This record gives sequence, C-alpha cells and structure tokens, in this order.
Amino acid sequence: MLDVRRLHLLRELDRRGTIAAVAEALAFTASAVSQQLGVLEREAGVPLLERSGRRVVLTPAGRTLVTHADAVLERLELAVSELAGAREGIGGPLRIGTFPSGGPAIVPATLAELAQRHPALEPMVQEIDSARVSDGLRAGELDVALVHDYDFVPASPDTTIDQVPLLEEPMYLATGGAPAVTGLVTRGETLAELLGPWATSPWITARDGTTGHAMAVRACQAAGFQPRIRHQVNDFRTVLALAAIGQGAGFVPEMATAHAPEDVVLTRLPLFRRSKVAFRAGGSTHPAIAAFVTAARTAVGATAAPPY
Repeated sequence: MLDVRRLHLLRELDRRGTIAAVAEALAFTASAVSQQLGVLEREAGVPLLERSGRRVVLTPAGRTLVTHADAVLERLELAVSELAGAREGIGGPLRIGTFPSGGPAIVPATLAELAQRHPALEPMVQEIDSARVSDGLRAGELDVALVHDYDFVPASPDTTIDQVPLLEEPMYLATGGAPAVTGLVTRGETLAELLGPWATSPWITARDGTTGHAMAVRACQAAGFQPRIRHQVNDFRTVLALAAIGQGAGFVPEMATAHAPEDVVLTRLPLFRRSKVAFRAGGSTHPAIAAFVTAARTAVGATAAPPY
C-alpha cells in the first residue's frame, strides 16, 4: 500500500525540483525526505528517482505516480471539505495569503464581512507574492489566498490548485508631470504609443522574480524597448510617490490610484490585472473557504469594480 504522506513528498519534489527545497518547505531534514522517498520506491516496486549530476529527477514511473498523487490528494481534500461541512457552524483558524496591494484594498472589508457572518472563524493573514502561493497552499501554510496575474504574465497551469475569479482591473502608467497635465490622461491607444515616450526614461518596477516585475518588463518589450530599471519596489504607493517626483515611470493597477499624489500623471493602458481566490484542489466546498470567497466577492462589489 502506498503511503499518502510519501506521495505528498514525491509531488513536492516534482514541483520544487530538489530534495533540499522539499525539506525546507515541509520542515523536514533532507536526509528524512530522502529516506521516505526511498521507502516509497520500495512500496512502488519500481525506480521513481534517478541521479542527474548532483540532483535527482523523477523517472517516467515517478511522473506517472505524481499524476495519481494529485488525484489522491485532491480526493482527500474533498473528503476534508465534506467532513467540515458536516460540523455545525463555521469556526477555527483560516490562514489567508494576500498580495501586498490586496491588503488595504480587499482584505479588511473581507474580514469585516467574515466577522459579521461567521464570528467563530479566526482569520490569519500573511503577505505573499502570487508566485509563491501554490507552494504555500500545497505545504499547508495557507488555506486560501488572494492571487493575481497580468496580461503578458498568465498564471502557470497547476492541477494542484483551484481558483475562482474575483476582480479584473485596468493598469495605468504612472509618470511625473507639470500640474497642468496631472491626473488621468490619454496619449494614444497602442502600447507603443502610450509607453514609447518613456522608452529612454528610468523605470520603477516590482522586485525581480515577481509577477509585477515580469509584467513591466514584457509590456515595455512589447512596446519596442527594454526598460532601464532604476527602482524596484513592490508597494504601489511608493511607485506613485516616486513617479510624482520624476524618478521614473511605473505601472499601477486601478485600485492603487485612489490616493495618487497630485503631481502624478495616470495614463490608462490596454493591460489588465486579474485577481482571484486560490485554494487547494478539492477545497471549493469547504465551508470556511466558501465563506471567504463569498465575503471577498461582497467586499469587492462594495469597494471596487465587479468581478469578471
């Protein structure tokens, strides 16, 4: 009989790439992970791993087993959800991940809605980049998370995670300007027309390795130039403040423009950011997760554009 916990380790090795990364994510030692995977190979009766230089990679049989592990773990998540539904009331801890700009714009209103409807629920929020959410959910560090993707940076397919849509919002170019031209302006229709005037200017992007950074670089490349990045900050308020004093051009989503400085110029772009609620596959019927989705959609409907 194959052990479910060892199947989980094999799946994490497939996703994370190294035994050391699996050990760090799941609070094991590397030797313990190796030993458990060795036991799983003996249970399976066929080689699941092979050496490739200093690393191990999955054999064809190992990759096949990961596919079955995904299905098994999804069914277990569904079972947990159904058992939770059989209990009376919704309560206990709910670990919530959020991207930074979702904190002030979405999370407080969502938690207020949850507190009113389900006072026994104990939400616990932590900021996390969307690129790390899948790992956090699979490792059990998170139960649910707000995530987003952009045009030019679509979310990578991941059969271990389910998502439901929450909000679609346009992106804006933030630049400095004289008071006579501050506020919301339009300077063309195509990316080349809108971004081209700042092709040689310094740029403000999110930190390297984030989806926001990748979006900024790819949008500029689509407009015909490579951005000369001067500042890397993840906080959109800082992007707006730096742009307002002429420190560069940057991208911000619509929800970040509500409190833009007076001296910033905002140009709407034909680009969009899509926010979603993510959770482990099989978890959509879990009462706490369903309650969070309902509360988030209510909060978005009250504070921003409607879900797409």
